[in-house]
Amino acid sequence: MASSTRKVLVPIANGTEPMEAVIMIDVLRRAGAEVTVASVEKDLQIDASWGLKLVADAFISDCSDNTFDLISLPGGMPGASTLRDCEVLKGLVKKQADDGRVYAAICAAPAVALGPWGLLKGLKATCYPSFVEKLSSDAAVTESRVQQDGQTVTSRGPGTAMEFSVVLVEKLYGKVKADEVAGPMIMRSNHGHDYTVTELNAVKWTFNDTPQILVPIANGTEEMEATMIIDIMRRAKANVVVASVEDKLEILASRKVKIVADVLLDEAVKLSYDLVVLPGGLPGAQAFSNSEKLVNLLKKQMESNRPYGAICASPAIGKKATAYPALCDKLSDQSEAENRVVIDGNLITSRGPGTSMEFSLAIVEKFFGREKALELAKSMVFVHP
Repeated sequence: MASSTRKVLVPIANGTEPMEAVIMIDVLRRAGAEVTVASVEKDLQIDASWGLKLVADAFISDCSDNTFDLISLPGGMPGASTLRDCEVLKGLVKKQADDGRVYAAICAAPAVALGPWGLLKGLKATCYPSFVEKLSSDAAVTESRVQQDGQTVTSRGPGTAMEFSVVLVEKLYGKVKADEVAGPMIMRSNHGHDYTVTELNAVKWTFNDTPQILVPIANGTEEMEATMIIDIMRRAKANVVVASVEDKLEILASRKVKIVADVLLDEAVKLSYDLVVLPGGLPGAQAFSNSEKLVNLLKKQMESNRPYGAICASPAIGKKATAYPALCDKLSDQSEAENRVVIDGNLITSRGPGTSMEFSLAIVEKFFGREKALELAKSMVFVHP
């Protein structure tokens, strides 16, 4: 029955691509799936790529006797090769294939794990562009952003992770549920195409040596938004400080993904930043507005004419801005609210999880220029390479 709970396994390892893992987990949980995030390492906490720390729900060994409706592997290196070398996981996925249940992989994982396990023989599959040659010995390679063949789903990279995850929802629950999940995320309709940003009152965003960026997180923060901002800014070589506004480093995000901050906000506010950017999600955004230290830091940022930004439920008031559709009536100037990303002088705002990549790339563009942003967009397969 379409309403029964679907069980999903998402294994993670040191070097897993955090955007891919977090987007998968978040989107599948939005659909109502019971997702187990399993560490294949000796610890539940893993060091994902780009310095992001995630905490798994269980060890892979705890899952060996369980049956899943879907097992989905994130990419990232060396994460994908660690997944490949995990005998428990290999056994689980092989059994999944033998039983005719859905298994999936994205980015490096189709070529690095599924292929060597013999699970793509004679199937159409796709993967991260630089792994295509490795994949071609095992599968009929396509350049599709998401490729389905029977019970197997593969995809290309961080920039296709949301489309991939929605397809997985459709495999488990059907098209109606997939549309129901995709709608509120405000995904792009023209996947792979160039993206646009609306800019008013343009000013130059400056920095010395390396942009210093603060990303606060709290219990209830939208994990996709936070992860994409942190991951993409670090890819661009910005120095990103992830600060917990809670009393401990580990926060429980809105879809129950556990993220570990670099520092507590008390430490973070001692420094100055070229940009302070708030992810959305409730009650995370509420925790931000309740934090006197963060509010004071933002005031200081505005008063000294330094850039600040927010997405989804967090956007600031008083300038031209956009926000999550249900919250746009809270904006004092709604004239630009239909746009996906709006920059008004030193303020940048955006609408939701499905606009997070454009939002992050727009920040890269303000600091490093359009060419750098497009190079990153292509490397993530957000824009066609």
